[in-house]
Amino acid sequence: MSEKELRFNSKVIHGGQKPDKAYGAVMPPIYQTSTYAQTSPGEHMGFEYSRSANPTRTALENALASIENGNFGLAFASGLAAMDAVIKLLEPGDEVISTNDLYGGSYRLFRQVFEKYGIKFHFVGMQEVSEIAALINSNTKLVWVETPTNPMMNIIDLKAVSELAKSNKILMAVDNTFATPYLQQPLDLGADIVMHSATKYLGGHSDVVVGALVVKDAALAENLYFIQNASGAICGPMDSFLVLRGIKTLNVRMQRHCENGKRISEYLLAHPKIEKVYWPGFKNHPNHDVATKQMKAYGGMISFVPKGGNFKDAIAIVEKLKVFTLAESLGGVESLAGHPASMTHASIPKKEREKSGVVDSLIRLSVGIEDARDLISDLEQAIG
Repeated sequence: MSEKELRFNSKVIHGGQKPDKAYGAVMPPIYQTSTYAQTSPGEHMGFEYSRSANPTRTALENALASIENGNFGLAFASGLAAMDAVIKLLEPGDEVISTNDLYGGSYRLFRQVFEKYGIKFHFVGMQEVSEIAALINSNTKLVWVETPTNPMMNIIDLKAVSELAKSNKILMAVDNTFATPYLQQPLDLGADIVMHSATKYLGGHSDVVVGALVVKDAALAENLYFIQNASGAICGPMDSFLVLRGIKTLNVRMQRHCENGKRISEYLLAHPKIEKVYWPGFKNHPNHDVATKQMKAYGGMISFVPKGGNFKDAIAIVEKLKVFTLAESLGGVESLAGHPASMTHASIPKKEREKSGVVDSLIRLSVGIEDARDLISDLEQAIG
């Protein structure tokens, strides 16, 4: 059986992996080295300097390509470093259309770093493809998509957006951090680039910060590899090893994240003190039919608003949680709670974030793999 014929649960374990050539190690060793011996200038065993390539990082990049059904993987120091490389494909005067309720760090990178270099960004709700089409002009070079979005869980039709992008010869990049390739594989739906904050579900244990890109096209990969090496925002071998280890259990972890996410979202929906719950698995969730079509399940990320909808009530709830940890980030085995308005999305102006639904009373949950009954009990005592 060829590697491409492997099912996903086998790919996370075997995809892109081979026993180490030196001693046959099953797990890729941590090659903690900056440089490599050469027999003559330019003559080496495939590696010359670890910014350009490192055997442990290469093993991770091969695994990333495999699980996303791509041909080329690139690993970076963080998700934002990976995004940075994508935007560096552009030139002054180019324009980007982005979803409007994206991660706050992405918004900050776009508006506060790259706009001053002459790249223009448009932010729009992408649930209707016509909203994207209305902003396309001759300068549009990239469509940036998150789905499900952070933190409103909006679902964007990847196939429809990719058809629009291709018809206008525009690159399409997808932040697949929330869904992971367990739930959806954007390259198979027409995307050109998939990005991950591998810090989250891919690493899965809240012990590493890494970013990733995966592409199919060789020319695009070559341009990105050049930027990766020239800019130097690579991840180290230990970080690469930790994400490789995390990927091995991605399938079984995501199954539990999804199971627990369903139980927690249903509990919150029935709670008399909760006004709104955002989770793609509900039939009345916007674009639920699209989520059902392009995703295997609905994930473990949930956002909700308590009744009364004020900042004080939301803060009181997150401060009382005991099993859920109040913390930045998501996607680890432990359950986390966050307050987007003052944490992950604080860099977005209040008026802008509230337009997309990120109000002061919104709470975001990253549901972990604990016993769902303990998580529900924790929410019960915190909400009251």
